[in-house]
Amino acid sequence: MEKFANQLLCVTGLTPQVVTETLYAIHNSHESMPDTLHVLTTAEGANRARLTLINDQWLQRFYRDYQLPEPQDIQIHVLKDNDGNPLQDIRSQQQNLAMADSITEKIRQMTQDPQTGLHVSIAGGRKTMGFYAGYALSLYGRPQDRLSHVLVSADYESHPQFYYPTPYSQVIYGNDPSRKPLDTQHARVTLADIAFVRLRHGLDENLLHGKTSFSSTVEHAQQAFSPAKLIIDKEQGQIQAHGKIIHLSPADMAFYCWLIMRQIQNQPYPGCPAEGAPEEEYAREYIEYYRSITDESGGFDRTIKTLHKGMSKSFFEQRKSRINATLKKHLPLAAQYYQITATGKRPATRYKIPLTPDQISFQQEAKP
Repeated sequence: MEKFANQLLCVTGLTPQVVTETLYAIHNSHESMPDTLHVLTTAEGANRARLTLINDQWLQRFYRDYQLPEPQDIQIHVLKDNDGNPLQDIRSQQQNLAMADSITEKIRQMTQDPQTGLHVSIAGGRKTMGFYAGYALSLYGRPQDRLSHVLVSADYESHPQFYYPTPYSQVIYGNDPSRKPLDTQHARVTLADIAFVRLRHGLDENLLHGKTSFSSTVEHAQQAFSPAKLIIDKEQGQIQAHGKIIHLSPADMAFYCWLIMRQIQNQPYPGCPAEGAPEEEYAREYIEYYRSITDESGGFDRTIKTLHKGMSKSFFEQRKSRINATLKKHLPLAAQYYQITATGKRPATRYKIPLTPDQISFQQEAKP
């Protein structure tokens, strides 16, 4: 099994205790402790985390109590607004959007290195903070990444004096009118894993490696999962698939149009020509489309010469492979809807584009 460097990202608000509770829950589950620890919070949350976890040494106490090595790196990250100023709290729509962008960008950055695994804890902070962190991990998460929450015994939950179950007796008093005595060693803190759908493989490469907003990332992800729709623009030598413009070479464009039109006209799906038995009908039909989208230059003459005895097996397979590779490059997830796909068993294998006529349209050519 591949070994990843463990990163723990805790989303917190005004209760920094969730950091030590999460660390305890990981340890109590007999799992590997994080190599690096990151806290993502508001300006006020960051101040509380520094005062309690660092200055008051609650983090150090936890690692000492359980004789665990401390993380290689501990960082507290403050959410920023659109002008780069620290967010004090999340109370307006503008602050809410800025928080979403800030969380999304942090998780995008932390999932860049393939040698690391990211564990995101959404035990703290406002509900919207946890939602955005979980959603961002769904967008950018890899197989080695995980999402979790911690479940804490009712008497100890959100108690300002409780940070983790201690391995020895320590008395605190109830955070309610009863003020009943509580022993921290009897508290129960459980790690609850949260399943999430990983959508990273459907995102554009630009979204994986460049800064972007939460709304933009969601829009692109939603586009990748939207119903298939193909617009063919022969004049420009391009197709529009899932809203994305993709340029094809004249030779590939002609081949793609040839296949599409056979389907629209309800003709049989073509099979790949047999070795040494070129198909004259295929070549004749293909050349008509090729002539309609390119001028009769040197490239046209070469193609005519290549097909003068018919469309060969190598020509058919080369066009199919080139087109499919281009679609896969530009549409990592949605390419399957537009690629040239085999149907039927050998030797009766045929090839089609898995779209219905109502999903296909042609761009109107400009009038002279």
